[in-house]
Amino acid sequence: MRPPLAELARPAKIEHEPPVSQDTIVEITGLCQRFGRRARTVTALAGVDLTVRRGEIFGLLGRNGAGKTTLVKALLGLLRPTSGTVRVFGRAPGAAEARTDIGYSPEEPGFPRYLYPRQVLELCGALSSMSGAALAAAVERQLTSSELQAVAGRQARQLSKGMAQRLSLAQAFLHEPQLLILDEPTADLDPIGRRQVRDLIVAARERGATVLLNSHLLSEVERMCDRVAIIHGGRVMREGAIDELLAGDRELEDVFIEVVEGAGGGTGYGPARGWASGLPPAPPTELPPAPPTEHPPWLAP
Repeated sequence: MRPPLAELARPAKIEHEPPVSQDTIVEITGLCQRFGRRARTVTALAGVDLTVRRGEIFGLLGRNGAGKTTLVKALLGLLRPTSGTVRVFGRAPGAAEARTDIGYSPEEPGFPRYLYPRQVLELCGALSSMSGAALAAAVERQLTSSELQAVAGRQARQLSKGMAQRLSLAQAFLHEPQLLILDEPTADLDPIGRRQVRDLIVAARERGATVLLNSHLLSEVERMCDRVAIIHGGRVMREGAIDELLAGDRELEDVFIEVVEGAGGGTGYGPARGWASGLPPAPPTELPPAPPTEHPPWLAP
């Protein structure tokens, strides 16, 4: 008889060390991230300083290409910074002790195509050092709260975008991590699903978890977050408590547009900043000469 999937994937038990700081969960100092070499070097992050404290919901805002996803990958230990330091729970982000206390839901989730939702959750739970009755109870709880019971008989490749997003969130919340990194968590969800996600995030904060929320939906950020940072061209242009940024009955959209336009506007792909930093200019486009105009006989001069 084959052992359960969770038994096959279960790693050795990790002994947790107390974090260096009891108040600071994420600490980023002078983070720079460049890609490419020589003339084709592009700068995704250009000296980011950021601190996320325990028990807060922190919003990360920016246009496409601003550097938000690169920052998230650096936090997860998926990228080695060009320079600067990143600390999660006082440790390097690639350390196993730090990863076990992180729940991550990407913008475009991908799962083994032939696994069923229950198997996906069992696998993710086992990779987070869960096992036995605790894992079984957590899987059932997430299947129910995420409304995945209705698609429990479908393989991951058969799930709609909305259901795949629910499964991604379920695995992130499964082991009740101390830090949740959610990249566009309400993408592809209907209005009821978005409200459920908000409730999950607030409940996580109430139990003491910290949430880093990356979203383009400013209304969601304004409603949930305690503090936000606006990134443009690989730099933090403004950071502060949501109440301070919205002083004077302002809306977050107005503040965001003001910051981006004040930094030069654009998308962050311009020649002086962002992903296109350092790229050679595009060669001029030469159009072929226009063919001579021939008048039909009845219109000839």
